[in-house]
Amino acid sequence: MRRLPTILSLALVALTQAARADLTPAQVERIEGLVSAAMSGQGIPGASIAVVQEGRFVWTQGFGLADVENRVPATGNTVYRLASISKTITGVAAMILKEQGKLDLDAPVRTYVPGLPDHYATLTTRQVLGHIGGVRHYKLGETSSNRPYRDVLETLAQFAADPLVAPPGEKYEYSTFGFNVAGAVIQGAAGVPYEEFVKRAIFEQVGMRRIRPDDPFAIIPNRAQGYTLDAAGELRNSEQVNVTNKVPGGGFCSTAADLARFAAALLRGDLLKPESLEEMWTSQKTNDGNETGYGIGWGVQRGPEVFRVSHGGGQSRVATFLALWPGRKTAVAIMTNREGADLGGLANRIAKVVEDPAP
Repeated sequence: MRRLPTILSLALVALTQAARADLTPAQVERIEGLVSAAMSGQGIPGASIAVVQEGRFVWTQGFGLADVENRVPATGNTVYRLASISKTITGVAAMILKEQGKLDLDAPVRTYVPGLPDHYATLTTRQVLGHIGGVRHYKLGETSSNRPYRDVLETLAQFAADPLVAPPGEKYEYSTFGFNVAGAVIQGAAGVPYEEFVKRAIFEQVGMRRIRPDDPFAIIPNRAQGYTLDAAGELRNSEQVNVTNKVPGGGFCSTAADLARFAAALLRGDLLKPESLEEMWTSQKTNDGNETGYGIGWGVQRGPEVFRVSHGGGQSRVATFLALWPGRKTAVAIMTNREGADLGGLANRIAKVVEDPAP
């Protein structure tokens, strides 16, 4: 059974830091109830939520504790690792370069990264951005890396010499390291370091003020501590790891508020043209024509009743989730400091409250 320390049971009262007042008090109260219930049920020490309504960032709020040992409250501006939500940034960056005429998503990745080995000869950027390129995921122990990496090209040495797990396009095989390849392609196509390009083309354009590559040695104000639950359901400090080995696919840190600004800019069409959004948010297919449910850096759910694009993130210190409903111009960002938390359902429930002001 999951148990929270007594200190946490007192901290589940929401600590409000509202971006705007567009949500009604009743909506805020309902969201607070949903978040507090999820935190209690899953043993989540701290969380930050942000909401986009009608294409505008309207609300953010912190819950619980960002740092349990020092009793630091979580707020809307608490900094967490994005984990795999970082992949959405890389997907958008690739589409920006495509619009600029600098990147052909269907050209071989070696067009932009000539140093890749021969088994990458037919692999395309579109395929690696859709997890159908055959680049392997982690081996045992690689998620515990503590080696600092200075550049995305340097990170390729971890895996690029290894054979592909399947021919390009043959099957869906989730791969964070595949996004390192995509980051190297973006760097080659843009002619500037990957991190510099996304800062100029995305972060500065939409006012993402706190986002940056995570660095365990840097002083990052308002950074949350991270936690996991042991077999007995007791809260424990997370393992210390260095995620500079995978910045394009899982190495940024930021706030829920910044993610909301990013989502709002996409929903308004501030970053990409409508046709680029449609391309990015369309499920790719394997060579046999089967849809994968993943577009270009985004998970895609399309059906008669729903069109949702999203990405979750999970790594040492965090569980995160970002979901957008393009047809409704609604988005929900959830960032927590408890590894393994299940957040997709909570995002759906919050979105329903945002779209329906009636109790």
